[in-house]
Amino acid sequence: MTAARRFVALDLGTARTRSLALDGHAMADRASVVARGPDAVRPIRHGMVIDPGACLRLVRLALRDTRLYDSRPLERVLAGVPLAASRSDRGAVRAAVAEVAGCEVRLVDEPLAAAVGAGLDVLDTRPCLVLDVGAGIVEVVAFSEGTVIDAAALQLSATTGAGLASYALEGVVDMTAALARRLSAAARARGLVVTGGGARQERLLRRLRASVRLPISVAAQPQHATVRGLMRLCLQPDLAARGKPDRSRS
Repeated sequence: MTAARRFVALDLGTARTRSLALDGHAMADRASVVARGPDAVRPIRHGMVIDPGACLRLVRLALRDTRLYDSRPLERVLAGVPLAASRSDRGAVRAAVAEVAGCEVRLVDEPLAAAVGAGLDVLDTRPCLVLDVGAGIVEVVAFSEGTVIDAAALQLSATTGAGLASYALEGVVDMTAALARRLSAAARARGLVVTGGGARQERLLRRLRASVRLPISVAAQPQHATVRGLMRLCLQPDLAARGKPDRSRS
């Protein structure tokens, strides 16, 4: 890597959008809301774009935040997308980021980025299990050698400041337990790492420990695991290309 390069990691979340420039002094963190006349618009739902015009403005604001620390032209942006995102969902993210950034845009599955940001060796032959608890979507994914071997997702209609609502919490626990049961005993040996803004909800952790019956740990600063992982993957493009194929390309 040369000093002239400028990379940015971008995590477009349902509730919060986080961006980080390579060698930046701070992470930018803003609500995923833009103004449209007198109204506040949320362009992201379930971690996916529902309002392309508003998403474009949100991306512009997020990338502007990173220019406070580094004004050089962008060379690459890595943007996170849910593993469950469809081709059109991925295309909407790519289009918004590319229009604003004017550079190479790579899409990375958010659970993979979260695992890397949590410090897990996703290239290990022993599977690692990650539960990424976002405000609009929760995904549990098993990785081995940098690729997805099993996954499940639950879209959330709403969350509160207190975390997952009761119905959603039980759905997340059941989903995680079912996936864990599908793995071999050897595959479960590394336990479960929880990431995302809802990772510290004590009731969720208690229910997971009772039902999943695996060692469970919470990533350091779990709400920042995805954007940290995206930044690390900026410098590991081969690993960033693993996981689920980028279906926004034909």
